[in-house]
Amino acid sequence: MIPLTLAEVAHAVGGSTHDIPDPTLPVTGSVEIDSRKVTPGGLFVAFQGEHVDGHDYAKQAVAAGAAAVLAARPVGVPAIVVDDVQLALGALAAHVIERLGATLVALTGSAGKTSTKDLTAQVLKRLAPTVWTPGSLNNEIGLPLTALSADASTRHLVLEMGARGIGHIRYLTELTPPRIGVVLNVGTAHIGEFGGREQIAQAKGELVEALPEAAEGGVAVLNADDPLVRAMSSRTAARVVLFGESADADVRAENVRLNDRGQAVFTLTTPTGCSEVTLRLYGEHHVSNALAAAAVARELGMPVDEIATALSEAGTLSRWRMEVVERPDGVTVVNDAYNANPESMRAALRALAAMGRAAEARGGRTWAVLGEMAELGGEALAEHDAVGRLAVRLNVSKLVAVGGQAAAWVQMGAYNEGSWGEESVHVSDAEAAIDLLRSELRPGDVVLVKASRAVGLERVALALLDGVEGGGAQ
Repeated sequence: MIPLTLAEVAHAVGGSTHDIPDPTLPVTGSVEIDSRKVTPGGLFVAFQGEHVDGHDYAKQAVAAGAAAVLAARPVGVPAIVVDDVQLALGALAAHVIERLGATLVALTGSAGKTSTKDLTAQVLKRLAPTVWTPGSLNNEIGLPLTALSADASTRHLVLEMGARGIGHIRYLTELTPPRIGVVLNVGTAHIGEFGGREQIAQAKGELVEALPEAAEGGVAVLNADDPLVRAMSSRTAARVVLFGESADADVRAENVRLNDRGQAVFTLTTPTGCSEVTLRLYGEHHVSNALAAAAVARELGMPVDEIATALSEAGTLSRWRMEVVERPDGVTVVNDAYNANPESMRAALRALAAMGRAAEARGGRTWAVLGEMAELGGEALAEHDAVGRLAVRLNVSKLVAVGGQAAAWVQMGAYNEGSWGEESVHVSDAEAAIDLLRSELRPGDVVLVKASRAVGLERVALALLDGVEGGGAQ
């Protein structure tokens, strides 16, 4: 964080100081919500959670070097006391962003947010110091913490914005007003909470509504291939830049194909030139993510050849998202177990099928180990059934559906599509899946593991990679 005195922090958050002998003492360290991560000169934010109250760790945080605690009540150590700790954290982030002067890039979408954020950050950091959202910390707590990790040297701030309802993204943009906003897609993730795709589009479009006017430098980067996203151009006063495979996209991909490892190869085409890209990421769905990153980089002055090089060298920064590790015995494990929705599940299965073509040449098989996609509401049965059917249509060799009713629907879809006998199986839990795979896998096989985060299916991938460098249990 940029240095602020405790008095300045208190003023920014509308709080009162308690047990602070010197209000001119600067906060020079990081802002943390975990007392174990406090650094000397930092600020500890005491949240009261369902099971843990951060106020109980205030003394520990100050003993570890925190300059003060942001708290909802006096805690017997230097503290800035506020009525609402979460709102105060957001207010502090807004204050720092206003003083920072960095270009703020915000992105949202039903699928691909984290991968696109990681790609964009890796490209932009070649231009200038860049700070970005770690993992998927894209909510009203994670986003301010990311913003507060920026310092005076930061020139680009890349923030992922998530939403579980109308108004969520609007609130996040008020904390951290973006100059460039990216909307990737409108899918069915969290459709059970939103009520429909139109409502999801309404929520995602709050990002472009928050952008500055074109004359003030506002840019809306929109997916030309998604009609609901393209239509958001009417909801913004910012200049619109389209990306995608559509012929009228400003930044588009041509000659898209997958190599025998399941990685996308395409020609990046822009108004100022073209260049070849070979992604290190797996799956054709990353083409759209890469185009969004390219559009942002181009707006910030990066030449197309440099963008193509940066995209071709960019890797995965966030865990359990199409992480591909080959074991010494020749079994390849694809850990995509961080989260799942119908769009990302279909993309992962297509990537598995592409990787399987090379595996089949050496006698290997493809395995799809799939669990529940959460928060689909009334669409849950149809969407899980469709996933099972798609696995069969893509000629996935073995389907292992893991878990309760939703997994049973996946297996039912596969069965009704024509997958009988040992081609598809429903097992009760991750441990049963691990036992089955350990007994059945053979050299050359490729195993995809994917489900919503709550299922915890990463245990399967980590067990299969236990002892393998770069992929085992952590």
